[in-house]
Amino acid sequence: MFSKLFRRMSATVSSTRSFTGPKGKRLYAVGDVHGRLDLVDDLLGRIEDDIADRPIETAVIVFLGDLIDRGPDSAGVLERLQSLQHFPAKTLFLLGNHEEFLLRVLMGEPGIAHDWLGFGGDACAESYGIAPSALQAMDERRIAEVLRAAIPVGHVAFLKTFGDTFAFGDYLLVHAGIRPGVPIEQQQPRDLRWIRQPFLSDAHDHGCMVIHGHTISDGVDRRANRIGIDTGAYRTGVLTAVVIEEYDLRFLATGAQ
Repeated sequence: MFSKLFRRMSATVSSTRSFTGPKGKRLYAVGDVHGRLDLVDDLLGRIEDDIADRPIETAVIVFLGDLIDRGPDSAGVLERLQSLQHFPAKTLFLLGNHEEFLLRVLMGEPGIAHDWLGFGGDACAESYGIAPSALQAMDERRIAEVLRAAIPVGHVAFLKTFGDTFAFGDYLLVHAGIRPGVPIEQQQPRDLRWIRQPFLSDAHDHGCMVIHGHTISDGVDRRANRIGIDTGAYRTGVLTAVVIEEYDLRFLATGAQ
């Protein structure tokens, strides 16, 4: 299904620009994971095989954020991804809106803890052995205390290392998108992590090709100025990576042949 959707979608793409990555380097950009450790393991295996089959001097994997919430094993995903020191590619991580939300809850920001639970945080809490129903009955201060006691310090420290953007030649990687018409260096973190409109419907040349997650699409959403790779992994079983090597652009995905 995924490959058929991609072929149909690709036929409609038109662009007057060519985009390229740095010479001698390959990028794997991975869409929203949302607690699906099984899919992370599957995709990492495909990437490792791809590197072995197509050796390259430098390979980098960038996870576009939203590693946590909604799916069943946020804790397992963070534990796995913070332990990739021996993987045959450098790993980088961008902060998604879900990671931002959790960090704000942990810091005790008022008025958001119960919203986070309803936003997929209940599944994240459960992966750390906390009953969501028990959290729902607590006040926000107590929720933060319980979460801080249950989530390993190393996981929180790991999340705090995540960046907002990554440039790879003519490509700009972000979690959600950019504010059209605003120079990249002036983009606000909230937009980079949360924006949908007007970014999704804007057809102007951004001066780069934006690769993003955040907004679920039925297959890869490839446009003349952006490529969306959030294929709804937590509910579809399809976790997608775009692979860029100079002028070559292709995709790897779980569940794809």
